[in-house]
Amino acid sequence: MSRLRPRDLLRLATVGLRTRKLRAALSVLGISIGIASLVAVLAISETSKADLLAKIERLGTNLLTLGPGESFLGEETSLPAAAGGRIRLLDEVESAAAVTRVDGATVRRTSYVPADITGGIFVAAADPELLATLDGATAAGRFVDRASERYPAVVLGAKAAQRLGIHGVAAPVQVFISGRLFTVVGVLRPLPLVPELDSAALVGYPVAARLLGTERDPTSVYVRTRAGEGAVRATAALLPSAADPWAPEEVAVSRPSDALEAQAAAEGAFTSLFLGLGAVALLVGGIGIANVMIISVLERRSEVGLRRALGARRRHIAAQFLGESFVLGICGGAVGVGLGVGATAVYAVTEGLTLLVPPVAIAGGLAAACVLGALAGLYPAMRAARLTPTEALRTA
Repeated sequence: MSRLRPRDLLRLATVGLRTRKLRAALSVLGISIGIASLVAVLAISETSKADLLAKIERLGTNLLTLGPGESFLGEETSLPAAAGGRIRLLDEVESAAAVTRVDGATVRRTSYVPADITGGIFVAAADPELLATLDGATAAGRFVDRASERYPAVVLGAKAAQRLGIHGVAAPVQVFISGRLFTVVGVLRPLPLVPELDSAALVGYPVAARLLGTERDPTSVYVRTRAGEGAVRATAALLPSAADPWAPEEVAVSRPSDALEAQAAAEGAFTSLFLGLGAVALLVGGIGIANVMIISVLERRSEVGLRRALGARRRHIAAQFLGESFVLGICGGAVGVGLGVGATAVYAVTEGLTLLVPPVAIAGGLAAACVLGALAGLYPAMRAARLTPTEALRTA
């Protein structure tokens, strides 16, 4: 009774790889591209998502934003001037700061720049507590305080300073705001939770009222609550009534961190799309292996016939070709996992992120390659096993 030992099976399964190296390499490349795509998509998605969630944790989810909503007739409303002061009286509120956009005001480096070239920069009056409420920081200089809010001093957002070509305040720098020169006393770092303020030129309320005719009615009120989901939800429910007791339904409350969480969810949706594309590439690689194995069976009919004549059984022939296909699949899986992890590492280094490769991506990639390799070789193996010795030798 003939037997096929595991060591003999391994040797037979690698005959095609050793004798037809170029064909084997191309087959391995086809399936490795699909595996690399799957591993890279999962790893890059997890790396980006982990960084985004860490950013949300670092910035905090206890920042709320109030803005004017709409009346029952669909008309625009405004927040009362005393909204910020009333909000600060709530027990769960740690700090609150109002911002009022100055309509029609422009910021230019000099008066020689045409007034219609704004660079997307807007002017807003802000409370001195704004920077602390947003948990922001200055890249240079300081924020407007109780002493400087009465004078023509301005603090530029990160984008506003970049567009004006201002990178520091070590030397006195002035900008032209609505016909008057304002001294730049500070430049802010980017504010991820409120990116709209990155394009702002912020001045104090007293000087805005005196020189720019700004009313106290806030465009937005930023509120920092105590930490904890319960405190945030409870405060969000009370804010409309505190801001405008006469028309709380006309006050809109939002949480800026929700936008970042929505971004994380959106990245998950794109991950599913790219996984589908990677699966298509993997399927193409599997079809390539099946095609190579069918050609291999046709080319090695004499070998099959000779082995059958010497006593090899049908299952031995099937195991040989199935093993060869399996070896191609696992080699492609190993190469693909390496390529996927390498691509993710390059992405992480480029973006300044911490590399995170989920174990399921590696294990799943190798398992998918093995299964696909075995499935791709199933039909060629059965076809080879059905050959009789006389038929195989006669057509050789």
